[in-house]
Amino acid sequence: MLTIEKLVDDNADKISLTWLAGRGSAGRSPLPATCLAASDLVGHLNLIHPSRIQVFGHEELSYYTRFELRKRAHHLDELIAGGVPAIIMADGLDAPEDIITHCEQQNVAVLASPKSAAQVIDMLRIYLAKKLAPMTTVHGVFMDVLGMGVLISGESGLGKSELALELISRGHGLVADDAVEFSRIAPNMIEGRCPPLLQNLLEVRGLGLLDIRAIFGETSVRRKMKLKLIVHLVRTTSPEANFERLPLQAQTQEVLALPIRKVVLPVAAGRNLAVLVEAAVRNVILQLRGIDTMQDFMERQAQAIQNGS
Repeated sequence: MLTIEKLVDDNADKISLTWLAGRGSAGRSPLPATCLAASDLVGHLNLIHPSRIQVFGHEELSYYTRFELRKRAHHLDELIAGGVPAIIMADGLDAPEDIITHCEQQNVAVLASPKSAAQVIDMLRIYLAKKLAPMTTVHGVFMDVLGMGVLISGESGLGKSELALELISRGHGLVADDAVEFSRIAPNMIEGRCPPLLQNLLEVRGLGLLDIRAIFGETSVRRKMKLKLIVHLVRTTSPEANFERLPLQAQTQEVLALPIRKVVLPVAAGRNLAVLVEAAVRNVILQLRGIDTMQDFMERQAQAIQNGS
């Protein structure tokens, strides 16, 4: 569970948050009952949005101190009634005595940071966006192939781990084996990580658990990658193997409601799957650069038909 204390501890190095008052609220959640995005959870002082973390910079403190004490107390009461989880004094500013006293009495956290108000808001929004991102765990092997995050999926016994081991031996990197934790950290971005229990480990039938980092070195593992391609392995007898040889539309698979490019590879004796995966990744890279081989072929075909007629 995310608490104010955890928020302070997790961001101690980046924005150097320290406590000024309200330590009794350390176990409180900084999240309101309903929230839509990280941008709704933290921002500059704003009485219209009292339930978010309120950040004081030079301008906000100047605005606040212009009021007489009774008016200040009224504004603080409005913030507290609205459910403000914490107040942050940025830019190395000292908190006015009335804020310290009022928040200590009402058990509201008052924090301080030497960073600018804009930096504090940006960093906390990124932090909260990751903490609140939709997550799912997927069975498969997640790899870094040519700088692209590739999920190798398929039923058990098809050789996903053996394929991953061959790719690692060819210089690519392992992110996670067996269980991959995906989170949607942006509207068009999904990030994959390995659960701490399985980090650096790859299970290969007949060999057991292999510590990839110890065997192949530091460059053979990755901490996280963005998911860009799914390579789905199927048996040649599977109905999934009966797909169009020259599909007009690229296949996709939804992960956390985001369509991801998908390639289906039938597994058969003699097929070099590692080379096929590398070729699939290179082809996707070309497509991202605007080079569509299938479209180019169709244009050639149409030109040939026109010339023949």
